[in-house]
Amino acid sequence: MAPPNGSPRGTWRMAEALLSVRGLVAGYGETEVLRGVDLEVGPGEIVAVLGSNGVGKTTLNKTLSGVIRAAAGEIYFGGQRIDHLAPPAIVAAGLIHVPEARRIFPDMSVRENLELGSYRRGKAERAANIEKVFDTFPRLRERRAQLAGTLSGGEQQMLAIGRGLMGQPRLLILDEPSLGLSPLLVEEMFALIVHLNAEGMTILLVEQNVMQSLAIATRAHVLENGRFALSGRGEDLARDPELEKTYLGM
Repeated sequence: MAPPNGSPRGTWRMAEALLSVRGLVAGYGETEVLRGVDLEVGPGEIVAVLGSNGVGKTTLNKTLSGVIRAAAGEIYFGGQRIDHLAPPAIVAAGLIHVPEARRIFPDMSVRENLELGSYRRGKAERAANIEKVFDTFPRLRERRAQLAGTLSGGEQQMLAIGRGLMGQPRLLILDEPSLGLSPLLVEEMFALIVHLNAEGMTILLVEQNVMQSLAIATRAHVLENGRFALSGRGEDLARDPELEKTYLGM
């Protein structure tokens, strides 16, 4: 599987999509947030979903993960329809969502948080996977016995992603991984995403950080009012004058 800056880009066929979303409608009660979203993620891609607050990014993630039930449309993962499945079954299939705001267990140790990541999937390889996470995040190895709630914001984000990796994801959904981080840590976070992808990880990156996301994404979509207003290759969207109008309203 080619890394995001490898060649060629976008050579997978639609029939081989790992994640396929068709006409997705979802929301909360009477409030419709997603209004017919179509999305494809091919093996080995980084696909970015971009947008400002309140446009439906988190609703999309929660619907893909089964936390919110779709009102209409279809979601296929690995060729299996999953929009009727409960979250544990979706995790067991290998679709792992690292949520916004980290959602770690503050009164548990770093190691205990990581172990919970393999509760539904990857339990047999738990010990080996913890070592892989520690190799990826040496600071977590140093703090493995420390309570997660005492970590810095950047370390908590590392822990949240590490916990996701413990489930041996076939697709890793990262919801706002750069949120609240310093500029230096943001750079480290995007470098990490490129590294994971280069090792074969398929990633759906949901972010407000537009230009850095487009710099690493195979393909990208800009979400506006519950629909994709712009879609294309990351490098093409970065040069598209419509991006500023759509995203910034200018």
